[in-house]
Amino acid sequence: MQTTRVSSKGQVIIPQALRDKHQWQPGRKLVATDTGNGILLTPATPFPETTLEEVMGCLPYPGSPKTLDDMDAAIQQGVEASWHGGG
Repeated sequence: MQTTRVSSKGQVIIPQALRDKHQWQPGRKLVATDTGNGILLTPATPFPETTLEEVMGCLPYPGSPKTLDDMDAAIQQGVEASWHGGG
């Protein structure tokens, strides 16, 4: 277990071994969450979390709609190509 201290400015140094393990470089944004028993630090995501309903249909598609059979065939084609070194 590694320990650290809170500075007079409220700053905490995360031990080097932990920064290395999590690949946290200088400037990395972290989210601090109160767990009730302490503080959990997690990497901030570059985009806000969304649901499928919020983003569904946001990109235009100029072609005709695809059927489930069309999608299954495309998946099968991709699998076969990857088996034979084509993808």
